[in-house]
Amino acid sequence: MKLKQSFFNNKSTLYVAEDLLGKVLVYQTEQGVLKGLINETEAYTQDEKSCHAYGGKKTKRNEVMFCPAGYLYVYFTYGMYHCINIVTAKEGRAEAVLIRSIIPLLGKGIMLQHRKGNKKHLADGPAKLAMAYGFNKTHNGLNLLDSNSVVYLEDLGHQPIKVNITNRIGISQAKDLPWRFICQKFE
Repeated sequence: MKLKQSFFNNKSTLYVAEDLLGKVLVYQTEQGVLKGLINETEAYTQDEKSCHAYGGKKTKRNEVMFCPAGYLYVYFTYGMYHCINIVTAKEGRAEAVLIRSIIPLLGKGIMLQHRKGNKKHLADGPAKLAMAYGFNKTHNGLNLLDSNSVVYLEDLGHQPIKVNITNRIGISQAKDLPWRFICQKFE
């Protein structure tokens, strides 16, 4: 079942970050359908220094973060990689969840083509995930809740067995916040 706006209603970004574990990220490409079970996320809010919209500062790069919950925020980092986030707050407030990793469920052959055959670490990092799906800046601003969107989230009933909560990684500020959620096994 596709996720609807109610999935985000009245939930903190931290709650959504954990609740996204076990949901399925779907992309209907021209080559075929890609599906991956979300197994690692990180939360970001405009109230902490590692967020692209810290202090509520809106820029051309981060303006999608100020959209209502359910939009896809894609950014380019290190001059080489794209990363994807799902906006989680009400319109005007910049909060999002970085999708750090998925477990491929469908379309693994397409993902392997996108990743040039790298089977070992197919989508176990935010840049690898974006490469495996073929996400880039053209996907920035997609409304995942729109019934016609080619990128959306599904709930297929996968429940995390054990969630590990750790500090976020790969950032230089506010890295002491335990806002990273990881799960390797699902019911």
